[in-house]
Amino acid sequence: MHTPETDQIPAVLIVGSMAFDDLELPSTSATDVVGGSATYAALAASLFAPARVVAIVGRDFPESTFAELRGRGVDMQGVIRADGRTFRWSGRYASDLSSRTTLDTQLNVFAHFRPKLPAAYQDSQIVLLGNIHPELQLEVLDQVRAPRIVAADTMNYWIDGERPALLRVLARIDTLIINDEELRQLAGQHNIRLAARAVQELGPQRLIVKRGEHGALLFDETGVFVVPAFPLDTEIDPTGAGDTFAGALLGHLATRLTNDAPDLRLSLLTAAAVASFCVQGVGTTRLTALDRSQLAERISELRSLIDVRD
Repeated sequence: MHTPETDQIPAVLIVGSMAFDDLELPSTSATDVVGGSATYAALAASLFAPARVVAIVGRDFPESTFAELRGRGVDMQGVIRADGRTFRWSGRYASDLSSRTTLDTQLNVFAHFRPKLPAAYQDSQIVLLGNIHPELQLEVLDQVRAPRIVAADTMNYWIDGERPALLRVLARIDTLIINDEELRQLAGQHNIRLAARAVQELGPQRLIVKRGEHGALLFDETGVFVVPAFPLDTEIDPTGAGDTFAGALLGHLATRLTNDAPDLRLSLLTAAAVASFCVQGVGTTRLTALDRSQLAERISELRSLIDVRD
C-alpha cells in the first residue's frame, strides 16, 4: 500500500466508473457488490502510488467505500455524488468463468457523467482512461496539461459505434490496454501480431493485450513480451480483473524512474500478480485484504514461471 515514504511518487489519475454489480457466479451469487472500473483500478494503483479518481456515484453509494479508498491514499475529490442511483450492472458467468452474459445495465447517474478535473488533478503525470465513451476520454485529455504516460481502455461497443472518436483518442495516447477480441475488431485483422502493428500505427506506441487465464502480451518498440497468468487453484469472480491489472500497471510504473522496456516488463509482471488476487474473492474483497508480503511472494512465484536457465 502507498505509504508516507513514497510521497514523491507521482499520482495516478483514474477516470472511470464506480458502480454496483449483481453477480451470478458458478460458486455463489451476490448483489450490491461495489465495483466499477475506477474502484478496482484505484485499489490496485494505491498499492504502489497515490491515486486520484474522477467518477460519479449516486446517493446510495456507501461512504464506507470512500473511507476505504481514502485510507489507501486515494484522493476522492474528483468524485461527484449526484442525486439519483449509482450505475448498476448485472451479469451471469459461465461455469468455467470464461465468458459472461449481461443481464441488466442501469446507467442511472452515470448517464450524465461529464468528467471535470479538479485544478489539483490537471498536472497529473500518469493518466488511466477507463472504459468510458471516447468523447469523455477526449474531454479528460483536454484538461490535463502535460502527462508523461496516458493509457486507455475501450470495448467492442465503442469500437463499433464510436470509431471516429476512438481514433482521435488513439492518436493522443501512448498505451492502449484491450483484450484480443477487441484488438482483432479494432484492426480488422485476425492475426494478433499484424493486428497489433495496425493499431500501433493509429497512435499508441505500446499495446497491451489482455488474454485472461492466458496472461497478457506487450507490443512495443522492442518487440513482443509475454506475461503469464498466475495458475490459481481457486477462481471465484473475474469481475474487475482487467481494471485491477491496468491500475496496478500504472501504479507500479509511477514508481519507476525511466519507464523504459525493462521497467514496463517488470510492471506488467507485477500487474499480473495483483490481478490474480482479484479473481480469488467476490468483488474487491480479496484485493482490499492484500498485503505486501503476499504480493511479493506471488510476484516471486510468477517470475519463476518464466525463469529459464541454460
